[in-house]
Amino acid sequence: MDAAQLKKRLQTFGLRIIKLTESLPNNVTGRTLGNQIIRSGTSPGANYRAACLGKSDKDFLNKLKIVEEELDETIYWLELIIESGIIKEHLLKDLLTENHELLKIIISSIITMKKKLNPENFK
Repeated sequence: MDAAQLKKRLQTFGLRIIKLTESLPNNVTGRTLGNQIIRSGTSPGANYRAACLGKSDKDFLNKLKIVEEELDETIYWLELIIESGIIKEHLLKDLLTENHELLKIIISSIITMKKKLNPENFK
């Protein structure tokens, strides 16, 4: 997958998170979870775009680590929404699967970049 495809995939993921947030109940729990997941679920796309504009390989790697953290946090919020019973698991299964797949792609990119920056550590 090239950078343009990943940018688009992360943007689509962010849009799905926005739609999910809009479907949460308008109560303290729904608003709180919505505020958290909309931030963590939309930021990977923005941070990946920033990573692609990185000034150096180290800058790119640091920004990828932010993407990793935000995707992992989004998994937490999705799990919390499911486990709290606010939205049934079967309705969020595809979104959660996409979240995990995106995280795997980013982790793979981080490992590749670490190998490039420090090849002696991977012999």
